[in-house]
Amino acid sequence: MFFLATLTFGFAALATISWALEPRGVGRPLAPPPELHSDAVVQVYGADVWGVRGRFAIHTWIATKAPGADHYRKYQVIGWRLRRGQPVVSISTGNPDGDWFGSKPKLLLEKRGEVAAELIDAIHEAALSYPFADEYVMWPGPNSNSFTAWIGLEVPDLGLELPTKAIGKSWMLASYGSHR
Repeated sequence: MFFLATLTFGFAALATISWALEPRGVGRPLAPPPELHSDAVVQVYGADVWGVRGRFAIHTWIATKAPGADHYRKYQVIGWRLRRGQPVVSISTGNPDGDWFGSKPKLLLEKRGEVAAELIDAIHEAALSYPFADEYVMWPGPNSNSFTAWIGLEVPDLGLELPTKAIGKSWMLASYGSHR
């Protein structure tokens, strides 16, 4: 009986993990398709983190598309990269508004056109100059929200104000002056 119960719960756990890691579409896209939208775009997203922590915490990232570009560039911090000997800062191209481990993203800020175009280089430079690229602490920071807050502080014209669930933003606000 014990063996049967263990086997049943093991399969249930495996099915849950498989479902959580399965890529999913976002339904209605939040980002305009680059092939149909030639203007510059800057968007900041947030999505609930995986599991119970998602009730009180989000993961944030920034996506940019230069004028005339055929792709988006996505800026974020991913903590598990550190365990693989990589910097936590991830700058990649591709889907800017995809799910974060099963959680649908919410658009937190958007700039388009000339206003966005004027911000893109500064966002890129801020991401490259992030002083905690080799550190990650879930709480209080530095974490993904500390990174997004860093970019907001380095690029004040972005006008970024992260929500309360962006745990780690306050750590950056308190630490900012000593790391410039």
